[in-house]
Amino acid sequence: MLPPLPRRAHQSLVRALAEARRRSPDGEVVSGHHNQNVIVRLRQPLAFLLGVPSGRELAKFRTPYASVEVVPRIWRSESEVLRVVGNRVTDVPRCLADFGDWSVHGYLPGQALSEQIPKGPIGELRIGQLAEFFARLAEVPRSELPPLPEDWPEDRDTRGFLGWLAHFTETRVDQPNRRRFGSLFEAVGIPQDAMGRFMKRVPDMEQRPFTLLHTDLHRANVVIMPGVEGQRLAVIDWELALYGDPLHDLATHLVRMDYVDDEREQMIRAWTAAMKRTGHGDMTAGMDKDLGVYIDFEYAQSVFPDVMRAALSLPEHPDESALLRAAGQVRRAMERAREPLSLPRLPGEGEVALALLAWRAADTGRGMDRPDEGKGAGETAGPLDVDHDHPGSLYAGQAQ
Repeated sequence: MLPPLPRRAHQSLVRALAEARRRSPDGEVVSGHHNQNVIVRLRQPLAFLLGVPSGRELAKFRTPYASVEVVPRIWRSESEVLRVVGNRVTDVPRCLADFGDWSVHGYLPGQALSEQIPKGPIGELRIGQLAEFFARLAEVPRSELPPLPEDWPEDRDTRGFLGWLAHFTETRVDQPNRRRFGSLFEAVGIPQDAMGRFMKRVPDMEQRPFTLLHTDLHRANVVIMPGVEGQRLAVIDWELALYGDPLHDLATHLVRMDYVDDEREQMIRAWTAAMKRTGHGDMTAGMDKDLGVYIDFEYAQSVFPDVMRAALSLPEHPDESALLRAAGQVRRAMERAREPLSLPRLPGEGEVALALLAWRAADTGRGMDRPDEGKGAGETAGPLDVDHDHPGSLYAGQAQ
């Protein structure tokens, strides 16, 4: 038996072999919103070096897209989060190798929930399984997670946690994009002090223990997998994981899953029961009041990426159909944010269409739609991270 390679030599060899394999012509390219994924079967000698069976294991070779952040990412290495979660929660992707700028993950066989049930009820069984997933997340110890940012709120400081999220939206999403989108924001009625307005309306909040949060649990990030005792759920895409108030995770899930009304209430009850059953009843404290606060925040912060995304969807010379479609997206975002942001009025669809048309003409004139030219501080330079309105559309083919 040959002696093991030195660590650095082993890593270099794995990277070289993995690089060759991800460029293999038999790979299937699947584009998600955060990453480009190449799905390919692992073979020797790479399979041996990664510790998986040769010829039977599929892997995802993931390369992140350069993108503008519209939601926070406190841990830059998804593989570190997956390592911890994989020890506590079953059926999550396993990171086989992380090279920094790209990585290799195990592929979970199954079908995305967004493909099985793109809209409408998902059923009592699925709701119960998702509630159990949230309860299992609450079991992950803080001590096993990667370090938090220095300015992170203290455990149970729920008001501070929400304030951190609002500050991120103001300083990392709103203000940096005002140079490019400011005229459009003003034309449709998004105030410059939007997050300040929101936080002024937030009442006192109950203190709750912090836990690991997924924060992006929608239909495209749930994979239905076959099992001996029936189908089971796997949750993918952990790049946006946070550590904080569990009600934030529930709120983003409720909004992005687009539940029918009955199942929305059923999910809330199932989540509450699962938390109490597993000994985490203190995480449900004050939820009758505070869950609505987080749902309002989701609508408030989403108005910025939703309006920018609608504007960026327009071609250089948009026809009436494209213009009205984008205007409808802006109107929906504004309607959802009206109460959370205390907006005095909503612009009509025609008013929004004219604002979008004016913005598109000015933006084309500035040449700012060229991603590699003239990018100064504060300008948008890449695609946006998430699609709250149609999350599944960007994950076709289970882009884990």
